[in-house]
Amino acid sequence: MEDKKNSSGLKIALGIAIVLFLGTAFYTMNLYKKSNDDKKELVAQKQLVMNDLNAMAKQYDEAISENDVANNNLIEARARIQGLIDSLSISETNVKSLWRYKQKYVSLQKEMDAILAQNDSLRIENSYLATSLDSTRVRLEQRTVFTDSLLVQNNALAEVVENASILNTLDLKGSGVIERTSGKVIPTERARRADKIRVCFTVAKNTLVQAGDQELYVQVIGPDNNTLGLNEQVQFGQEIINYSIISKFNYEVANLNICEFVALNEGEDFEKGRYVVKVYNTKNLVSTTEFTLK
Repeated sequence: MEDKKNSSGLKIALGIAIVLFLGTAFYTMNLYKKSNDDKKELVAQKQLVMNDLNAMAKQYDEAISENDVANNNLIEARARIQGLIDSLSISETNVKSLWRYKQKYVSLQKEMDAILAQNDSLRIENSYLATSLDSTRVRLEQRTVFTDSLLVQNNALAEVVENASILNTLDLKGSGVIERTSGKVIPTERARRADKIRVCFTVAKNTLVQAGDQELYVQVIGPDNNTLGLNEQVQFGQEIINYSIISKFNYEVANLNICEFVALNEGEDFEKGRYVVKVYNTKNLVSTTEFTLK
């Protein structure tokens, strides 16, 4: 009798063990299936974001191809899109990462709409005013500055664009000038008549740069390959440059037009030939141009 009871107990215990085993196996299989389903959903969502970014890049490509002259603003924006695509392609597929990229995409979509709309407006206006180039140059430059300012306001790409929080310059121009005693300056292409070199540029609005005192380094290199002006040195990382003048100004988070003048030592005259002008911020070269004195 006792053996029967023991046998029955073993059977019951074995049955319970089997039920627990089957329950655990079923739960594990469901958990594994859910994990796989979640992973597939994240991969699908990541691909959707990638598709949206590629579509955005294609729109920039089309806008760039429609311009007779390369628009640096569109090219730079296209490069930033590619940077985000590259970053997304190698990122981990998880909810946090995917949400971050979706947020960046939404912000970038709004910026692109504004840039492309402005670009269309510029193309139409440029075509209409082509017959009066002198009167339209200032208006076209103002439009270009506005388009560039839209580009640098993109906070969402701070991770991808490492240099977003630095000052950039637009429309850099250099020329020789005659300086009257009244203070008035007159442009000249004649080396023997030039009293100074005038360097003008626009500091582009960047909401990531704190308002206050800022400075840029201006370098003017003469035909003899020597740096004019102060000809003093400053080091940026591993690079050392000779600068002609430090442009110091109060930045108010808005586009700012600046002109600086570089003079020779007393008794010296400007040489005939090609002059190269470069502007550096605290990290790297931001713009360059050249002009010739005859």
